[in-house]
Amino acid sequence: MNLRAAACLLGLLLAGPPGVLAASFTLGPEQRSDAIRVGARSVTQESFDAEWRVANPSGDSVTVVTPFHRIVMAARHAAFKNEPLKPDEPEKLLKSQQDRLVILAQLRGPREDFARFYAPRLLVGDLEIAPAFVQNERTAVRADGGAFLARCVYRFPTKDLTTSSRLLLIIRDADGRDVSSFTIDLASMR
Repeated sequence: MNLRAAACLLGLLLAGPPGVLAASFTLGPEQRSDAIRVGARSVTQESFDAEWRVANPSGDSVTVVTPFHRIVMAARHAAFKNEPLKPDEPEKLLKSQQDRLVILAQLRGPREDFARFYAPRLLVGDLEIAPAFVQNERTAVRADGGAFLARCVYRFPTKDLTTSSRLLLIIRDADGRDVSSFTIDLASMR
């Protein structure tokens, strides 16, 4: 082995395993600890959750709540209260979200009840996945410029998803017209 190859190998060994940046639907003890650490540190960062946010050109946005993100948020809230996260809290949170991908949507529309009958769908290649749960805001709040902002919650089953899936979230109105869409790359999220 030449000197250059030996130096590269030594550098790789010292660097440790490559960082994994992909959504995981189950978290091991090390990932849970990492999520708690990230959440506790996030109190000093304004845009700590940028990796889980996706916006589209129309100004709508979604937050993808992976299990890692869920624990980060719980640890962040505990840190704001200057309290440690309860030891059993991560397990409870993971159990409540088991086999589900949660998406929080912030959608803009022309009147208070515009989002009431919205129907989300996830597309993974040719497969269309229906939500297991839909909570559309019935009375959106007035936003700047006279528009209204609806906060909606969608939960999708994860059985047909992989941690590196590239998803297309399409939101349709009551007449079946596409009103908003988002490309979600789970490989870019923890």
